[in-house]
Amino acid sequence: MPRAHAIVVETRVLSMLPQWLLAGAAALCLAMAAGAAKSEDTETTTSHGYSYFGNLDYPADFSHLNYVNPDAPKGGELSLSASGTFDSLNPYTVKGRAGALTTIQFDRLIESSSDGIGQYYGVLAESIEYDKARNWVIFRLRPEAKFSDGTQVTAEDVVYSHRLFIEQGLPSYAQAVSQLVTNAEALDPLTVKFSFNPEVSRRSLIETVGSTPAFSKAWFEADPENRRLDEPRMEVAIGSGPYILDSYDVNRRIVYKLRDDYWGKDLAFNRGKHNYGSIRIEYFADQTAAFEAFKAGEFTFRIESDPKQWASAYDFPKLSNGTVLQDAIPDLSPPTPSGFVFNLARPQFADKNVRKAIALAFNFEWTNESLFFGLNSRRSSFVENAPHMASGVPEGAELAFLNALGDVVPEELLSEPVIESHVSKPDRLNDRRNLRAASKLLEAAGWVVGDDGVRRNDKGETLKIDLPYPSNIAGSTATMIDSFMQNLQGIGIDARAEKVDPSQYTLRSRERDYDMVYSTRYSAFLSTGGGLSQMYGSKEAEFSIFNPAGLASALVDEIIEASFDTKNQDEQDAALMALDRALRYEFFVIPDGYVADHWVAHYDMYGRPENLAPYDLGFLDTWWIDPDKEAKLKAAGAFR
Repeated sequence: MPRAHAIVVETRVLSMLPQWLLAGAAALCLAMAAGAAKSEDTETTTSHGYSYFGNLDYPADFSHLNYVNPDAPKGGELSLSASGTFDSLNPYTVKGRAGALTTIQFDRLIESSSDGIGQYYGVLAESIEYDKARNWVIFRLRPEAKFSDGTQVTAEDVVYSHRLFIEQGLPSYAQAVSQLVTNAEALDPLTVKFSFNPEVSRRSLIETVGSTPAFSKAWFEADPENRRLDEPRMEVAIGSGPYILDSYDVNRRIVYKLRDDYWGKDLAFNRGKHNYGSIRIEYFADQTAAFEAFKAGEFTFRIESDPKQWASAYDFPKLSNGTVLQDAIPDLSPPTPSGFVFNLARPQFADKNVRKAIALAFNFEWTNESLFFGLNSRRSSFVENAPHMASGVPEGAELAFLNALGDVVPEELLSEPVIESHVSKPDRLNDRRNLRAASKLLEAAGWVVGDDGVRRNDKGETLKIDLPYPSNIAGSTATMIDSFMQNLQGIGIDARAEKVDPSQYTLRSRERDYDMVYSTRYSAFLSTGGGLSQMYGSKEAEFSIFNPAGLASALVDEIIEASFDTKNQDEQDAALMALDRALRYEFFVIPDGYVADHWVAHYDMYGRPENLAPYDLGFLDTWWIDPDKEAKLKAAGAFR
């Protein structure tokens, strides 16, 4: 189904995840070529950016990123939609639902580029210094960096923000980072040093601490009881980012405005970015209401995630007369490995053959043809279409990597082809051949159909599946879920899909209160790093919101750990290919399909760079409003 862009404005602490996952994934080259300077005596590197392998595509004196229009006009309004509700303007709360795009108010020390994998450049930090062994890193802050209240961003603020995430942040993040960092200290007002645990891998250390948002220590300490990172609140923390909250109406809209005094607007990394004078998010009960509002002009930019709607609903007059444009823009990043996720803590799913039987009841081909107009592509891999996607039986560098891991690798992983998604007949929902195969697997596992048509084990327990989903998801996705449940019921499984309020769904997701869930939580991986452990590691399995299955696999753990020790791009690709193979072997997700393009519809007043970044559509920060077109549409009453 959808790629990562499908949830247009659902930005929470997850916004930090791609920073970890994009760590160090390009060919090794000399840091000097990227504008870095090395000291032979101390074996340290000082640079304007960071990459684990030492490569930076942009030199120290670069003028702007290649995927922006450096002369883009500033002004106008980007207006978007969001579904559901919000009860907080704190994006990092562990309770409630945060408002959309609240993270755009906060800068970080470093930011990743969208045209190079694992490459980070200084934003708050004007320079980055680290020793060869990566036992520590020193960030030198830009003296011109200011919070929105005019106060300077200092090293103490950075240290305070780091400790705040450890003490009050998401448990999965706090526990992981506290094991990596042994000390954070302000060496002087503009210099902060992080020291790392010598017992952990050197991967993801610098980019993890560098990607933490910077908060104002003075703001939090002025009212520590009511200004907590982990609690919902409608008061917005002071940030140093390009946008600031302008207004909000709970569960109806949020508006951010561009700071006229944004300190970083002239940075080379920011040139041609942050082009909208304001960003407005309108809230709607569901996708149907949102689409009707888009047609009426209540908002002007829409990312479409529903193939049925994309194929059949874009025939309204504004599209015919050119007021609204519809475009499919190629997406070169691997699709989100979304699908139906098993809660592996549930005893009925302990047997992998039971999980495989349940998967056989999902008819992707019928779903695609009947619900999605044939616009989805079939997916098997966690990194579909990426160079490190596993295929066939392991060979070459991947086979050598797996053999080096020893007995933790099952023989069948080495000798049998990688698991591919099953194929069903598209002409009817219940593919009888697959359902018969599923029934045989379930009977062999001890789940037998009784006189009432329901499967039970020898203890008399029913084979039950409860799958909640939020009431605001796309209608075709809801139909896909219901159709899957219908097939499961047809083979004697007590399966039901439960439509719940979005806030209740958020709570149940965090508490893992489900048997199965349709999820987009997992992310494709372009490189190795700490984010892999957050999503797939055993230590985080019980509490990580990024691991909805609760996967805890010694095999996967060993592969992730070994991937941290890879020395170059080829070795890393072999490790990631092995990881993809192992994740598919563990069989904890039933893959759905994906769309190969970004589907965009917008009123004809938006401009975009000639060369878009390969890994990001960039509509939030590199597109812009054409003032003449906007004025013309306003005068014609095309939108509100």
